[in-house]
Amino acid sequence: MAQVRNLRTLLRSLCNETEGETVTVADLLNAVGRRSYGPVLLLLGFVAISPLTIIPGANFLIAFIILIFAIQMVFGRKYPWVPKKALEFSFERKHLIMGVAAADKYVAFVDRFLKPRLIFLTGPPFVQIVALACVAAALVTFPLGFVPFGPLIPSLTVLLFGLAITARDGFVLLLAGGSLAGACYILMRVWAVLPFV
Repeated sequence: MAQVRNLRTLLRSLCNETEGETVTVADLLNAVGRRSYGPVLLLLGFVAISPLTIIPGANFLIAFIILIFAIQMVFGRKYPWVPKKALEFSFERKHLIMGVAAADKYVAFVDRFLKPRLIFLTGPPFVQIVALACVAAALVTFPLGFVPFGPLIPSLTVLLFGLAITARDGFVLLLAGGSLAGACYILMRVWAVLPFV
C-alpha cells in the first residue's frame, strides 16, 4: 500500500497495487488504504469522473460508497465500513488504466498547485463539515445521474475535498465548497424544468 500524498501517488498506487484482468472496489480501496479518509475520497472522486463511469450503474454505486464513507466521517468513525456487495463490484482493469492515462497530462499541473495552506480548515471540527458536504455531494449525484454529465460536478467536488484533506490545502477545500454550490444550483435548475414538478 502506497502512502498517498497527492494525485500522482494516488494514480500510481492504483496501477502498481492492482493486477489481473479485473479489479474490484476492494482492490482500489486497499491500494490507497481504507483507513485514510482523504485518499479514499480522492480515489472515489477520481473514479467518478473517469471512463469507469461508462459501466452501467457505476455512478450510483460510487455515490453510494461516498455517502457511506462521508456519514462515517461525520460521526468520527476511525475504521470505515463498506458493504461486502459494494466491495465485490468488479470491472475490467483496462478501464482503470485508460482513466489513469487520460488524467496523466493534468496530474502534474494539479499537484504543482497543491501545498499546505489554511491548514486549520483540514482538521477538526472543519473535517466534519467537509464530511457533511460530501454527504450532500453524494445525495445530489443520485438525481443528477439521470442527466447527461450531471454527476460530473458533484464528483469533482468529492475529488477536490479528497485533495484538500490529503494535501492539507484549505484553499482547495474552499474551491470544493464552490463546486458543491454549483452542483446544487444545477440540481435546482434541472428540478425546475421537470414536467412533474
